[in-house]
Amino acid sequence: MDLPSLDTHPAPPPFALHRPVRQTAPLVFASPHSGRDYPPTFLAAARLDPLALRRSEDSFVDELFAAAPRYGAPLLAASFPRAFCDANREPWELDPEMFSEPLPPWVNSASPRIGAGLGTIARIVATGSAIYRDKLSFAEAEARIRCCWEPFHASLAALVAETRASFGACLLIDCHSMPAPPVPAGRRVDFVLGDGHGTTCAVHAVRTVEEILTGLGYRVRRNDPYSGGYITRHYGRPREGVHALQIEIARDLYMDEERIERLPGFGRLRQGIETLLAGLCTSAGALFSG
Repeated sequence: MDLPSLDTHPAPPPFALHRPVRQTAPLVFASPHSGRDYPPTFLAAARLDPLALRRSEDSFVDELFAAAPRYGAPLLAASFPRAFCDANREPWELDPEMFSEPLPPWVNSASPRIGAGLGTIARIVATGSAIYRDKLSFAEAEARIRCCWEPFHASLAALVAETRASFGACLLIDCHSMPAPPVPAGRRVDFVLGDGHGTTCAVHAVRTVEEILTGLGYRVRRNDPYSGGYITRHYGRPREGVHALQIEIARDLYMDEERIERLPGFGRLRQGIETLLAGLCTSAGALFSG
């Protein structure tokens, strides 16, 4: 049964789906954390200002990968923000301390992500500051999950299934950004590739991404500190012909994290991502070997 929105303003669509005129590559790109449509009632309930809330976003990642349809692959981008509902979590990872009444017994209230304050409905933003002034009702969380999380994943699952049916296999690229990791001088990392430590994606696909990025001069690491979240681990089933790889991009390559603004390097990075898109889509036939 459809749940009514608890917001009084017309809700925007929960995602944008950008399809190619004809899909010619066995790839699907997803950006679950770049959404920036903040409902007024959410802003009113938050103790943080809008800029502080935006620091949980993977800002502009959907724009970095916007050329995917030109290379024959669809791009699915959430429009709802991560601080409102996190599409890279299980649907019902909820912190009981956030709610004004007991949660249903089937809710996952004991995951490590909840302990960190980052469940499906987050308690904190990425900087560690608490989001809400008061406790929420379970009805509010349920409405967000039904109206945001579920439509996003229904669309993503359909794209993956369509792609596998058409090509025999599918590579899902889960697109994210990360704070520049604090590493010793000379050991900086620009991209982290997460394949669940070798469990969610064919080795050759990971190696292809790595080689294209290092060929562009970027420093790439695997699975440290990000080995893949819910999307990568849920959809990545190589034995069933579905491969999933998470890509994390260091934000200081392209944006000012304090102001949430694009830096001059944004254009150069977008060109590099386009080179990656072209390389993956033209070598698609060999991605699933090895």
